[in-house]
Formats: sequence, structure tokens, C-alpha cells
Amino acid sequence: MMKKRILTGDRPTGRLHLGHYVGSLKSRVELQDEYEEFILIADVQALTTHFEHPELIHDSIYQVAIDNLSVGLDPEKTTIIQQSMIPSIAELTMFYSMLVTVSQLSHNPTIKTEARNYGYKDMTYGFLGYPVSQSADITFCNAHLVPVGEDQIPHIEMTRKIVRKFNDLYHTEIVEPEYKLSSVGRLCGIDGNAKMGKSLGNAIYLSDSPEEIVKKVKSGVTDTNRISVKIPGNPDVCTIYKYHQAFNAEECPNITSMCKNAQIGCVACKKLLAEKLNSILDPIREKRAYYESHIDEVKEIVSEGTKKANAIGNENIAKIKEKMHVVM
Repeated sequence: MMKKRILTGDRPTGRLHLGHYVGSLKSRVELQDEYEEFILIADVQALTTHFEHPELIHDSIYQVAIDNLSVGLDPEKTTIIQQSMIPSIAELTMFYSMLVTVSQLSHNPTIKTEARNYGYKDMTYGFLGYPVSQSADITFCNAHLVPVGEDQIPHIEMTRKIVRKFNDLYHTEIVEPEYKLSSVGRLCGIDGNAKMGKSLGNAIYLSDSPEEIVKKVKSGVTDTNRISVKIPGNPDVCTIYKYHQAFNAEECPNITSMCKNAQIGCVACKKLLAEKLNSILDPIREKRAYYESHIDEVKEIVSEGTKKANAIGNENIAKIKEKMHVVM
């Protein structure tokens, strides 16, 4: 039987961090044997919020590819694609946009949240319409599954509605995708902020050195009421403990007991976390070092993946245009 196709991706606006690792990268490695996996480097979508700094996007494309390869994605099993080099995505975006109203887009809860986060009072056409482009990303290759967090479910539901309407109208056979909900919640910033991000200065990157890991973990927020080692702590309000839960789960019962009984201080607890994180990141750093010294190999992987995706996308868009009677 043919494997089902799964599509996911990243916006190339900088190197990837532990939040990306927990939320998606780790599961990509686990899924690459079960599915035909496509990883989209969404450089066009990145322009919706970084249109004034395209150089950042250009410089990040191969860094994001390296991050994906460094965590264990196999280019023989996984197809890495540069979004802007897939014409069929652009064509599908335009076709789909005819079926979606401005009202539908402006009422999308994720759009409203992101507009608020970026401080957009007057949204650009590209920003407002990026869920339509995302629908084209998913369906240009007829992906069956899309791994998402809860905040992205409205986008997938919109994609499903677009596909149903499009298929009914033009008698096409575009696959109606399903979402695969991540079982892992969002990892907060090391400063306790609910969101981890480059602009917030609270991210731990996969490419950080061992010394940088130690420094950043030392700055992490703990139980602010615990001003002495002799005072029992509360792991439930400690950011460092949340990281232990994400990366050191087997030790959490022991850490919880020691913290609540004042048998371990925050300094020692942070040291344990830094050691654990470095043990996880050491093999990732080793692979990153290889790919950084073989950048032509990385470029070839992205080029070959994009070429494969184009063959699929061109065949699909030709069938769609024939059904729409727009073929010359």
C-alpha cells in the first residue's frame, strides 16, 4: 500500500528553538517511516510578517533546513521543499481565493490573535489571506494529514471547507486533509513568557553551544516565593520544572519530591536541566556541524526535494485546470 502523505513546515525567520523541537521536529523524525513526509520551508508565508526584511528570510532558508536535518530527518525519506519555488502553490492560492470571503478570513481566530500579537491594526492583503495560501500548501501535493497545535485547527477546517467547495464546483479530486493534533503543549520561554521567540529574547536554540545553554538555564524563572534553599518550593509555578517535564520526564517525580521538601535548591535544579539539555543537543550539534561544513549538500537536498514536489504539483495543477476549463 502507498503511504499516506503528511505535510508540515517552518517559516524561515531564524534558527529553530526547543519550542519547535518539542512541538514538531521530534514528531517529524518519528513519523518519517510511517508517512511520505513533506517539509515546507514557507518563505512566502514568512513575508506576511517580515516583508520589510526579506534578507532575513533568505539567510534562514538553509539554516532551517539544517535544523531539520540535524534532529534526524533523513533526506531519503523526507522531502524538504522551498515554498517560493513551487508555482502550483501560487496558482492554487489564486484559485482558492475566489471561494473565500474577506469576512471568513477576518473572523478566523488565529488571524485575529496573530494580528493582535504583531500589533496590526490594518492588515495587509497577504497577511489576511495567508490561510488561503496555507490551504494551497497543504493540497498542492494532496497531503492527507497535517500535524498542528490547537491554535492551527481553524486553518485546517478552512482548508477542508475550501476543498469541499472546490471539488463540488469543478468536480476535481483534491484530497480533503485531516489534522493530526500534537500531543505536546507549547513550550514557554525560559523567562516564563507563554511564547518562546527570537524577538522576545527568551528562546533556547538547537544551535546554542553548551555554554549558552548553561547561561540561559541559569537565567530561567523559578518559584519567586522561594528565596532560600531551606524553603519548600512549588514546581507548579516554576518554569525550570516545566522544562524538566518536557525533556527530563523520568526524573520529575524525584525532582518534585526534593523541591517540595527543600532537599534541592534552584541552582542545583538548573544544573540538572542544563546537563540534560546538553545531552540531548550534543548529537544534534554534531550533525549541524557536518551540514554547516557541507552547505552545498544542504542546497542539493532542498533543490532535489523542490524538484520532486514540483513534479507532483505540476501534475495536480494540470488536472485541476483541465477540470476548470482554463487550459489553453
